Amino acid sequence: MDGAVVTINAGSSSVKFALFRDGKRIESGAGGRLDDVAGFMSEVGRLLRAHGVERSLVGVGHRIVHGGSRFFEPVIASGEILAELRQLMPFDPEHLPAEIALVEACTRVFAGVPQVLCFDTAFHRDLPIVARMLAIPRKYFDAGVRRYGFHGLSYTYLMQELERVAGAKTTRGRVILAHLGNGASRASVREGRCVDTTMAFTPTAGLVMGTRSGDLDPGIAAYLARSEGMSAEQFAAMASSRSGMLGVSETSSDVRELLEREKSDPRAAEAIGLFCFQARKWIGALAAGLGGLDVLVFSGGIGENSAVIRGRICEGLEFLGIDLDAGRNERGEAVISREESMASVRVIRTDEESVIAEAVCRLIET
Repeated sequence: MDGAVVTINAGSSSVKFALFRDGKRIESGAGGRLDDVAGFMSEVGRLLRAHGVERSLVGVGHRIVHGGSRFFEPVIASGEILAELRQLMPFDPEHLPAEIALVEACTRVFAGVPQVLCFDTAFHRDLPIVARMLAIPRKYFDAGVRRYGFHGLSYTYLMQELERVAGAKTTRGRVILAHLGNGASRASVREGRCVDTTMAFTPTAGLVMGTRSGDLDPGIAAYLARSEGMSAEQFAAMASSRSGMLGVSETSSDVRELLEREKSDPRAAEAIGLFCFQARKWIGALAAGLGGLDVLVFSGGIGENSAVIRGRICEGLEFLGIDLDAGRNERGEAVISREESMASVRVIRTDEESVIAEAVCRLIET
């Protein structure tokens, strides 16, 4: 479509943006800290002026991490919708307050320009009841405490791209998508629908991540409350921002740094080992739920760029039909499994911003 679209992709601590004109990306960038709304808006203004598109802006698209049980399709923001999102803040206090603040800032600065909200949880809307439910009293499930799943915009793109490069028949098979970055998750897909995922009620669950613990024994929270007087808020902050590979290594959450030090620092080696072991174990669990595996897709900053990590995760998965080609993996080719491999292993560079931009264009055109 004609005109310019800005996409805003807010994470737990930082925010990225991209500018699209006439349906094509013309610039991407990082806008700094998530809590610096004024600074980010200044950066977006600079971007629009640099490309001379201040007057041709037709829409702004926002990644919203949590849509709860209410939002499953992109929507144009309104006062009523933002009020509903505020009701969800207890579900996601790390993301939603800042995301809503960015929507409100864009509404003020770009008066009259539609603000389109795209929800990370929407990809997982069709989870079967056995995957959605958590084994706690049902009244909490009825109140919205359930497995939601995240990284949905990334998974949406990966499935679209998988169909483009491998055909619709492939996307209808048994597919495991691995979004591996500082935040990491997996999703399993059959007949084009998500049937399970590793993240749950919050993005802290599932795999070991850069600073997030992944799944934990809930008894740990009670133990630390008794032994250290740790509050629920303090425990949540620890599990989200001081755990994972950072907590185990005590030095870094960055896989590249940990790989450089693993031969001389046992803690770095243990952090990498734990990450790869948990990632490999989750492939087995998700494949069991699928009844086998046809395609494994690596994506995200680690999944796209670290041949070492991809190789270590796939070690021992021959029983699932995975036969990795070391040369292809090292070169980072699109398909890194051998021709004779029963399960195909692919690397796809994700693009959440293009999914957001497409949603903006669809809504505006309708």
